[in-house]
Amino acid sequence: MAERMAVSRDTLNRLEKGDATIALGTYLRALRVLGLDRDLDLVAKDDELGRKLQDLDLQPAASRPPARRRTKTAVDRGSE
Repeated sequence: MAERMAVSRDTLNRLEKGDATIALGTYLRALRVLGLDRDLDLVAKDDELGRKLQDLDLQPAASRPPARRRTKTAVDRGSE
């Protein structure tokens, strides 16, 4: 796979692990080798649910419901 993509085995290993430093072009090469490059349009397809979730996160803090506070667990209390 690495040879067909023209990348090192280390790069392929990092790609498989989801390393955020891998270039987008490397992902495109992997898709091409796997025959999935035509499916790239699906990645860019409008995601209605994703957009709604994103919009909720963009609301000003005053209009958002208050964040839930984390309660102390028995483990937390034991370390005090």
